Amino acid sequence: MFFQPYYLGCLAHASYLIGGVNGKAAVIDPRRDVEEYIADAKNAGLTIQYVIETHLHADFVSGHVELAKRTGATILLGASSGASFAHQPISGGEKITLGDLTLSFLATPGHTPEGITILAEAPEQPTRLFTGDTLFLGDIGRPDLVGAKGLTSEQMAHMLYTSLREKILPLADEIEVWPAHGAGSSCGKNLSDDRVSTLAVQKSTNLPLQLAMKGDEAGFIAYAIEGLGAPPAYFFHDAAKNREGGADVESILALAKPLAPSTVEEQSEEGVLVLDTRATGAFKSGHIPGAIEVQLDGNFAPYVGAVLPPTAPVIVVAEPGRETEAMTRLIRVGYENLVGWLEGGMDAWKAAGGELGTLGVIEPADLKALLSIKVAPTVLDVRTPSEWEAGHIESAVHIPIAELNSRLIEVPQGPLAVICGSGYRSAIACSLLLRNGRRDVVDVPGGWKAYSA
Repeated sequence: MFFQPYYLGCLAHASYLIGGVNGKAAVIDPRRDVEEYIADAKNAGLTIQYVIETHLHADFVSGHVELAKRTGATILLGASSGASFAHQPISGGEKITLGDLTLSFLATPGHTPEGITILAEAPEQPTRLFTGDTLFLGDIGRPDLVGAKGLTSEQMAHMLYTSLREKILPLADEIEVWPAHGAGSSCGKNLSDDRVSTLAVQKSTNLPLQLAMKGDEAGFIAYAIEGLGAPPAYFFHDAAKNREGGADVESILALAKPLAPSTVEEQSEEGVLVLDTRATGAFKSGHIPGAIEVQLDGNFAPYVGAVLPPTAPVIVVAEPGRETEAMTRLIRVGYENLVGWLEGGMDAWKAAGGELGTLGVIEPADLKALLSIKVAPTVLDVRTPSEWEAGHIESAVHIPIAELNSRLIEVPQGPLAVICGSGYRSAIACSLLLRNGRRDVVDVPGGWKAYSA
């Protein structure tokens, strides 16, 4: 048997290539750019026969349609998906065989109505359970991402509770659990950094799974629906695109063009969004006025989703040589309206005499000193509700980054210091405020971690 896991850190996304001795293979939950699966299967002497989606993902655009097109594979998807592309609906209890490998399907709705879990068994191999977003390591999938289908979070949480109680918990303790996401994903609240666990370990460490074990449905539902931050703006957009099937990455990249500084300036003035993906320090020292900063090295996609509409036209500013990387990562989460990139980067902008915006900072110790004598800017805290509840500056105003765009009117006037957990999100928030006309804004580098220390 062949088994190859993949992990895309920028999306905290796991996918898998698994095959049998007959040379037939399946890819589970593929990312949008599919070349690596095709190359690895070829190198292993495998033919990809199936592309299996544990559910219609919301946090990225899947490569299922492109992979099926490239390989001739059949797409397998939960029977109630409503997908409009060619696929084979799979119901609980069905099985497929790939030589010595048997894949058994469990219907596990709750994160989405069509959710399935895959049990993979082969001789002299550990039994593996591919849980998608039903069961994470340390957590469960959130039940609030299908509102457009007319189901409440409580109804979905009840489905998830039943799925865990009746389908997952009766399985053997030694089974390996391989989920679709890890820490950093917005599909759950308390995901682990681990890539694999066992069902026994999850029974002893995973709080919502323990609530399901005890039969505490009320406690489980309360846990599942409380403390959920707003999902990134692109989630519903991507779920709809996955139901239809997205275009391939290369065809979208081909439409983006290198742009001269004068063209970037002209289009920015006409309302095209300039996305600066460089390091935060570089943005602070000089950026295109009105640009929104989301640093490429970090949890890029969810925070792009927090501040940019998924259909907005975008011009990318990147460190030289990273333009295609930045655009590919945008395409992975459904941002396809890519006008192009600033050719030559900020060096070209400066050489052309382009205007430069800057962003000031206030060090955590200086902010603390000013607050102690009540001479300070207002502090805007853009962390999540759970982070805020765990500790915050008493006089601060709290607006999570995912809600800032829709709550700009609530941001106090006057001097403003913006803080988050580490400085990544606060810089994004500052750039958004600058774009919306604020000039009395400074960032708190190091965030709450540095301030509280």
